[in-house]
Amino acid sequence: MFIETVVPVSSDPAVDLFVAQTDGSVERPLLVIHGGPDWDHTYLREPVAELAGHRRIVLPDLRGCGRSTRGLADDEYTPAAATTDLVRLLDALEIGQADVLGFSYGGLIAQRLVLAAPERVRRLVVASSSVLPVPPGAFDGWRERTERLTAEADVWSDPSLSGPELTRAAALAAAPANVWRPDALPGYLDVLRGIRFSAEWMRPWQAGTLPGPREPDAPQRLADTGIPVLLLHGRQDMTFPADLVEATVELIPTARASVIEDAGHMAHIDRPRAWLEALDDFLSED
Repeated sequence: MFIETVVPVSSDPAVDLFVAQTDGSVERPLLVIHGGPDWDHTYLREPVAELAGHRRIVLPDLRGCGRSTRGLADDEYTPAAATTDLVRLLDALEIGQADVLGFSYGGLIAQRLVLAAPERVRRLVVASSSVLPVPPGAFDGWRERTERLTAEADVWSDPSLSGPELTRAAALAAAPANVWRPDALPGYLDVLRGIRFSAEWMRPWQAGTLPGPREPDAPQRLADTGIPVLLLHGRQDMTFPADLVEATVELIPTARASVIEDAGHMAHIDRPRAWLEALDDFLSED
């Protein structure tokens, strides 16, 4: 179903993005931006692939991730550079305007894309992410979250782990926190085992030199674009609190919320049918 290609998006430094996409003859392209950022796009292929019959799905790996260019200088891994790559990718694929879905960290990159090139985006989906910053103490008193995140904290403090091995180990340890429903966990673990993890973005993050991904005054600036926004979220998200979704809708007149019950950060894994229906309904509007 997916055609896999490598697309040059920068010559200085040289950057090629690995891209999986469906039939290019289908109208209404959907650009899907993964999170991590040291993951790849593959954990988002399902259930998004089910839209391929009436939509061109474009799933790139960000620079430094998956099968895209790695080995760049640490200061080349920035949200601004990733955003520029994506605009150039649209150019290279001859996509004048696309719907854009950004997941988790990718949701922050997607917002930057809208603000950098609003004419290139028809509709924006902020999935398992947030427009508003996560306030201190947002999860205070949620004992189950603390319990589910204990194993991941142990991995990050393990001095024997580094590089992609650390990224992979942390993702596997965090699985019970990212997926809410126990019966969805085995399938999610299988998905994680297929991801090509990297650690390119981890280096500047650990060094404290990675710029923050949030744009200043994002709610007002997104509202000013007039672009329709869907905030697609799991009620039990342990990374970005669901309370921020309702607060954001109050600030952006063109925004709507779809908060899925019994779903965590990986809401598309917990409740794939409900997640896909909310996404398809939003994107199908003129």
